[in-house]
Amino acid sequence: MRIVHVNDIVFGYAMGDHSARGGAERYAWHLLRELANAGWSVTVGVRFKMQPGEEKVIAGVRFLGMSRESHFLLDWFKLLKQVKPDWCLWQCADYMWGPAAEIARWLGVRTAFSTMHDRDVQPRKALNLRKSWWPLYVWGLRRSNLILVQHQGQRDQLPALLQGRAYSLPGIVSLPSTVIPHSERSGSVAWVAVIRPVKRLDRLIETARRLPMVRFMVCGAPATGLWDRKALEMILEQLQSLPNVDYRGHVDPEESLRIIGNANLLLSTSDGEGFPSVFLEAWAAGTPVVSVEIDPDHKIQNHGLGIVANTIEGTAEAVRSLMASPQRCQDLGVKARHHVEQFYSATVAVHAFEKAAASVSGGRGTVKQSTKSDGAV
Repeated sequence: MRIVHVNDIVFGYAMGDHSARGGAERYAWHLLRELANAGWSVTVGVRFKMQPGEEKVIAGVRFLGMSRESHFLLDWFKLLKQVKPDWCLWQCADYMWGPAAEIARWLGVRTAFSTMHDRDVQPRKALNLRKSWWPLYVWGLRRSNLILVQHQGQRDQLPALLQGRAYSLPGIVSLPSTVIPHSERSGSVAWVAVIRPVKRLDRLIETARRLPMVRFMVCGAPATGLWDRKALEMILEQLQSLPNVDYRGHVDPEESLRIIGNANLLLSTSDGEGFPSVFLEAWAAGTPVVSVEIDPDHKIQNHGLGIVANTIEGTAEAVRSLMASPQRCQDLGVKARHHVEQFYSATVAVHAFEKAAASVSGGRGTVKQSTKSDGAV
């Protein structure tokens, strides 16, 4: 089976570009690489980071430079005509998905839309740009053969007429070969995210103020286009003024994994997510999560993977109590690592994708030969 995706940042991750950032793009790279490993023919169109017609193959994934002399939709049409895929994969809410999906369907290409945020299943609220164009996005959802959701809560929030084509697609995380015992860790709390308003940096600042004896390692650069400049300057100034906060700005993916694996806790202050990939990365490293409110499918509460605090007061108390008990952190971390090993391996994700594809294509979506690994990506 042949599948196509378009994304320059995915190419950046594949090339080991330290400036690459974005959880959706990182997940796409993991998934497409593992589909290639399972026998799929995978092509990723690259619009700006490769010359038109240039090709590279990385870990079995073919990256192809697209034409960029015309509108994206024409370039998309040309790519699908050239590659002749069975499937195309699209991530995240975008008004362009409507006409892009229609073009794919017209060419006989089956369409898979993958949610990356809870708002993606609430069409009227989903778009960050050109918000009034949401009917185009709905058009794309209605023309999608598959809607791949991150957790059951997203499926439940989809419009009823779309729920029948929704399938769960788990995240993928690699398991570090070694895990640092909590008694030997840095005694710090990690906060890792692209700094957007929804990440609620104000909650991080207030929590750090309440815990002056706890060290916070903060990694992430601002998405400046989503902020009022003065508001961003003010909140970063407040953050950097705290003596117990080590603000690193953007760090490359490998460094962020090192920081998470050496921290005793990962703190999430966001008020809106999908299923954060950083949760999986923390759990894989044996690092429990303290979350103010995000808990997809109640994973943290039901499986003992950390604490959901609900309030700033509760967050500060949860961090304080866990930091005072390395053994409790160790116990939670062991549970967390076992959980992702069982439910978030490459094998599980590829099987879920193939099963969903087979439901549309009458069995043709499953690749018979499979060389899938046991979770290492």
